[in-house]
Amino acid sequence: MSTLSHLECSAACGAGHLDPHSVQHLCACGAPLLARYALEALAARWPRDSLQDRPPTMWRYREVLPAGDAAGPVTLGEGFTPLAHARRLGAAVGMDRLYVKDESANPTNSFKARGLSAAVTAARRLGATTVSVPSAGNAANAAAAYAARAGIAARVFMPRDVKTPFIRECELYGAEVTLVDGLITDAGRVAAAAGASHGWYDVSTLKEPFRVEGKKTMAYEIAEQLGWEWPDWMIYPTGGGTGIVGMWKACAELEALGWMPAGARRPRMVSVQAAGCAPIVRAFHAGEERAAPWEDARTSADGLRVPRAIGDFLILRALRESGGAAVAVSDSEMIAAMREIGATEGISAAPEGGATLVALRALLAGGTIAPSDRVVLFNTGGALKYLDLLGI
Repeated sequence: MSTLSHLECSAACGAGHLDPHSVQHLCACGAPLLARYALEALAARWPRDSLQDRPPTMWRYREVLPAGDAAGPVTLGEGFTPLAHARRLGAAVGMDRLYVKDESANPTNSFKARGLSAAVTAARRLGATTVSVPSAGNAANAAAAYAARAGIAARVFMPRDVKTPFIRECELYGAEVTLVDGLITDAGRVAAAAGASHGWYDVSTLKEPFRVEGKKTMAYEIAEQLGWEWPDWMIYPTGGGTGIVGMWKACAELEALGWMPAGARRPRMVSVQAAGCAPIVRAFHAGEERAAPWEDARTSADGLRVPRAIGDFLILRALRESGGAAVAVSDSEMIAAMREIGATEGISAAPEGGATLVALRALLAGGTIAPSDRVVLFNTGGALKYLDLLGI
């Protein structure tokens, strides 16, 4: 059912119409590749009301996702997570229209399930027997789980100081774990070197074209869950930034399908990073098109400890084209916000999710966001793997 037609370079180097049915990773110029679909033809035969009878997973949008093999997509039921109207939390910040997109409800307890479902689906179709990934934790868990579901091997590479629950969960799914001195960028170098010699299929962030396709479905869902209206703001915790890149891509696709009005105001995108590792925030405020690597990256939010994102220019482009913002927050603030989200709304929030609430308060105080605006906070994972931060 997929209408995937080709891949093209995200940096507009001239590379386009690359074959999506053969193994492709980065463009020859080193930039990420993006998947394109036959949207014009699809718009004529795919009305949005056809979704009514489809299963509540991200694969309800299968026409704009990578094709699987004869067995179909590699799925654990990911997607269509709750969009909670956070009334008590909203009252605490003076807003009536505050929502939390709770990605902790996904398999493996985070939004990484979406991207890895799509990437492993493509990998199996392309004949991969082993997938490899560098990760700060949640992506490793998702890669291991979806590889197990697909019946292929998984090799995961994580910083040596990663929290123990992330290691044990990978082992639970049968993955081989390698711990690396340093940060996720160091794990990436080790994974790439090992993978090149063994022919593993690399599912690193934006180094293959399909993890972003899974992540974009968050925007499809929000549009559908809000009755085909956009919120005014989407506040998103940003490490590698695949979610922002994917959701901004989804906005254009939904317009091309005729499901959202062309020319209507799209949501403003906000990137939230940790004060101890904020390369995107720094580049945004400096007016830079690329983000210089962050030296001595430090934060308790493992998913935000990404000193350099290969898709930095795509993240910054989405922020600027949407009229958005970028905010850095402290670890102590995001941990306190984890507790507040839990105590007011019963949502298990990771520190990355807590960071979005801190950013919202800052943007409200500065007048960037109005109390009457409709805002979606993204809780990208659950608190259970971070209980040490709460003193539990």
